[in-house]
Amino acid sequence: MQKALLFINGVPPKKLPDTDGYSVIACSDGAFHYLTSNGFPLDQLDFISGDFDSHSGSDEMLYAEKFIYTPDQDKTDFYKSLEILNEKGIKEVDVYGGSGGEMDHFLGNLHTAFMFKNELKITFFDEHSKYFFAPKKIVLSDVEGLLVSLIPFPITSNVITQGLNWELSGEELSITSRIGSRNFAVQDTVEIRYGDGDLVVFVGRERYR
Repeated sequence: MQKALLFINGVPPKKLPDTDGYSVIACSDGAFHYLTSNGFPLDQLDFISGDFDSHSGSDEMLYAEKFIYTPDQDKTDFYKSLEILNEKGIKEVDVYGGSGGEMDHFLGNLHTAFMFKNELKITFFDEHSKYFFAPKKIVLSDVEGLLVSLIPFPITSNVITQGLNWELSGEELSITSRIGSRNFAVQDTVEIRYGDGDLVVFVGRERYR
């Protein structure tokens, strides 16, 4: 499966991820700056997309051939980066810099991921968790003691879990009434199934139990 590593302009990771195993490595406009300041090997980037209204330094000149100019102001840089990856035949994308900072950006990034959920398997990573739109049935491995939150987007029916401390057995979750936040895994493997709607799953990085 073709897999991409994408950096976007949220809070940058404290430690840059390993780049092995990715067929494409890219960043959006603003993320180029934090990659540069954190010593990321820019020659590994396959492309940088955006409108480049803040680029004028020597690195920009050195890697000018990697820049893909995407000036459409009706789309975010994240959206435009995903469009490019989709056109390249990528099927799976790991995203860093999708959360933190101004929360409307975070929610906007979730909305963008929702728009591409049928074309791309998108997983966000930050200092606290990884999170993604889950398929109708998913098995999480090596998660005992980790936080697991289930957030409907906006309504998810017939949610069934196995391996969580507070199990769900066919309940409906709704963003306006009941959500499934702050649960945790009591088994090494957790199974989640649901019916109609969409579900965002957050898996913590620190074992609490």
